[in-house]
Amino acid sequence: MAQCITCGSELHPDRAKKYDYCMAPECQEKNLEGLTMVAIGVNKSAEQYLLLDEQTRDELASGKFADQRRGSFGTSVPSSSQPSSGQPPSGPAGVTAVEPGHTPPRRPARRRPAPSRPAARQAPRPWTKSQERLALLYNEQGKRPGEIAQKLGLSTYIVTQIILGSRNRGKL
Repeated sequence: MAQCITCGSELHPDRAKKYDYCMAPECQEKNLEGLTMVAIGVNKSAEQYLLLDEQTRDELASGKFADQRRGSFGTSVPSSSQPSSGQPPSGPAGVTAVEPGHTPPRRPARRRPAPSRPAARQAPRPWTKSQERLALLYNEQGKRPGEIAQKLGLSTYIVTQIILGSRNRGKL
């Protein structure tokens, strides 16, 4: 049976597969090591982070996560020492290492260019919302557009437009 390297107590077999210390707070405090995260894909739609282990370090060095939109591709891996500028170490082509307990910096949002043509505005309707609701209610009761127009003080054409418009929007 495996034993804790700090206090000597027995380790659960599942825990012993990955760890050599127990769950006691003093053992955890002495032996627990933080994980280093690396931001490899930061863009408008998603951010992707990986644990910085030997395999990821080798992939970063080979340029696997290089940003193809940039002109230069880095081939060096960030050193384990923290730069003096206070910024997290930067790897190839904008890849940033994130130290444990540190939130990666956010890039400012880019403004999208204005559309090339102005958006079409809806023409003002010659009827009110209450007239529209009543016209649709009367239509559901089986009244004809001419009858509805007389009750609401609108033209038959406008009542027809109200009914057809609501059908197109899926309200009928």
